[in-house]
Amino acid sequence: MVGVAISTMALVAVMSVFNGLEDLIRGLFSSFDSELQVTPVAGKSFVATEVWLNGIREVEGVEVITEVIEDNALLEYRGNQHIARVKGVSDNYFDHERFSKGYFWGDTTLGTATRPGAILGRGVAFALSVNLDDINSVLQIYYPKAPKSAASLDPNQLYTAGQVEPRGFFSIEQGVDNEYILVPLDFFKDLLSYGQKRTALELKVASGYSISSVQQAVQTHLGTEFAVKNADEQHATLIRTVKLEKLVVFLTLTFILALASFNIFFSLSMLAIEKKKDLAVLKSMGAKNSLIRGIFLKQGALIAFSGAVLGLILGLLLVGAQEKFGLISLGISSGVVDAYPVRIHWPDLGWISLAVVTITLLASWRPAWIAAQVDPLEEL
Repeated sequence: MVGVAISTMALVAVMSVFNGLEDLIRGLFSSFDSELQVTPVAGKSFVATEVWLNGIREVEGVEVITEVIEDNALLEYRGNQHIARVKGVSDNYFDHERFSKGYFWGDTTLGTATRPGAILGRGVAFALSVNLDDINSVLQIYYPKAPKSAASLDPNQLYTAGQVEPRGFFSIEQGVDNEYILVPLDFFKDLLSYGQKRTALELKVASGYSISSVQQAVQTHLGTEFAVKNADEQHATLIRTVKLEKLVVFLTLTFILALASFNIFFSLSMLAIEKKKDLAVLKSMGAKNSLIRGIFLKQGALIAFSGAVLGLILGLLLVGAQEKFGLISLGISSGVVDAYPVRIHWPDLGWISLAVVTITLLASWRPAWIAAQVDPLEEL
């Protein structure tokens, strides 16, 4: 019973950690990503006229629409160069409650029309050695373009260039930090000569509306030429990886529990051998094989249910203590959280209980069958 309880407690604790990590990932990306994102199914960009945008604004539940132009470009700062993902965003970008989690340094504005600014991921800023206090240095952005003449030797025809002032740094997640910088939409639009073309739209859902229902409404309005993705779908691979790891760990610990259940098998088998004479007496008194099997199966069930209940209680207490006191630290001084995040997902407790009880009862079946085969004539 103690072995079953410890295995159950381990399952509860580990599953809750994966739930906590999943929530942490969602929370961090929600500081950078939008609740809904609209992208073209085919091609890199699409034309977003004001009339077309107004049609989306009229969809019930859509509160804010941020226009986005996103592409790779070469950055240069005081002789240092780095290729990054430049994201041009409209002025209402910060209406989405950006950078509510993670870390942020500097000014949460993107400058003015005459002096555009940039907010850099911490990894990009580190690669370029950007100093926010150096007001005399600017960030150069170079974007390739097709030359007007194939025979031209003028290198200025191969790219367009613009400059922005570094205004702040953000740190959300390593992949985002090492890749992205934010600049004003009008600046990047002119640099790329995009005009009314956009690469994506980011939507904020109004309070009181379901994200899934607004997503469906926007998808219906736009048709099949556009994909409308929620936060999880924007990082489907990462979320799927975490869930797959959770499943693998669950199966691994369940296998360990199955090995531990051999103790129950051998204990009940020895009990069946030790009680052969008692079983023979019961059979002589008219006990049927089903009654004998039931005795051992009930004993296995008692072990299973007692161990499962005790394990669930200990697991919940351990998770509660971790959530309140942070017993087990991540060991990362600059981490977003100090201790392992945890969250109880109640359906997980049902699956854990089912696995524990099923394995334990299966381990009890063979000893019960052996006990039922006792011959009274041989034992008495």
